[in-house]
Amino acid sequence: MPTATEDRVSTLPDARGRFGRYGGKFVPETLMFALEQLEQAYLDAKHDPAFQEQFHRILNEYVGRPSRLYFAERLTREAGGARIYLKREDLNHTGAHKINNAIGQALLTKRMGKNRIIAETGAGQHGVASATAGALFGIPCRVYMGEEDIRRQELNVFRMRAMGTEVFPVTSGSRTLRDAVNEAMREWMSTVEGTHYIIGSAIGPHPFPMIVRDFQSVIGQEIKQQSLEQIGGLPDVVVACVGGGSNAAGTFHPFVDDTTVELVGVEAGGHGPKLGGHAATLNYGHPGVLHGTFTYVLQDNDGQTADVHSVSAGLDYPAVGPEHAYWKDTERVRYCNVTDAEALDAFYLCSRLEGILPALETAHAVVETMRIAAKRPKDDIVVLCFSGRGDKDCAEVARVMASRGT
Repeated sequence: MPTATEDRVSTLPDARGRFGRYGGKFVPETLMFALEQLEQAYLDAKHDPAFQEQFHRILNEYVGRPSRLYFAERLTREAGGARIYLKREDLNHTGAHKINNAIGQALLTKRMGKNRIIAETGAGQHGVASATAGALFGIPCRVYMGEEDIRRQELNVFRMRAMGTEVFPVTSGSRTLRDAVNEAMREWMSTVEGTHYIIGSAIGPHPFPMIVRDFQSVIGQEIKQQSLEQIGGLPDVVVACVGGGSNAAGTFHPFVDDTTVELVGVEAGGHGPKLGGHAATLNYGHPGVLHGTFTYVLQDNDGQTADVHSVSAGLDYPAVGPEHAYWKDTERVRYCNVTDAEALDAFYLCSRLEGILPALETAHAVVETMRIAAKRPKDDIVVLCFSGRGDKDCAEVARVMASRGT
């Protein structure tokens, strides 16, 4: 397999939807036509100036892009090393990066002449983004959400319902993100003619990993431009949390050919390395197929998809996008993991030092950002994709901290 320096990895996926050995389409025949229709619609839209103008106009006027690149002075002082900058996706309308992709896919829905959207959600941020896009364009929306995540993310459930979206509780399995994806895919197979499934992360069968990455690449593109304007050069390190991997894919992709920039993805270490106690797929998983794509998957000794855990509902997923699997194997991106306890501490640290509440997903990346900055010289630049705000997590953080006696 070629290394990242031997091949321009930004050109992937190939015509078969493969990132090296990963990706592809592993779906029932009933979905093949829909995937081919979606790919053609996306490729046409990608080269359609009118589509691109509309997409970017909505991002600017409605979502609030470009998001700010903010110098975190007090976090920098606390780390005692490199300067830390936050790419403030939490300031987007709906409070996270998810709205970038939801707007893009809703426009594709209209382009394909479909009249309904469905989505899955874990932390609720993609559900809120899909509900928002549905309300904006007048498209009926249903969101599948695990019963456990509905409990953890009550605020986002209210937001979805307030915008007219049906939130469908998933009671099977672990009642979290994996099961929500299962149910959404099951429903899509029976309603595919008039319904588009807005997958929220860089997962699933081709062309979803490509589409989600491309719509989210506005993050990395803005970081490059803002770094040149504000700092005078590219950052030394770029960090993002990784569950399915959409914010990280969009952040990293514009940098993959800039080999002087270190890229670091942070997974959910949960309670520790024991299977079932974490969601660190790239650290502990093995290649396999889940939700229509070949990628790294957390599996038990019989090859069955394992249960996972994270205090963060958005990272609580037993696989990862296939492009991340490729980046791991080519060593273009370094992937590490952070425990629940470390992420909770970082939630409070960032809140108290910067007055910015991070989403629990983002808090995982805050931990590794502080570690990296502490080891680097003061002239170095570390940029963190601040993927979402923590309002949605406040009740769950309070509950977990009370259970810890703190």
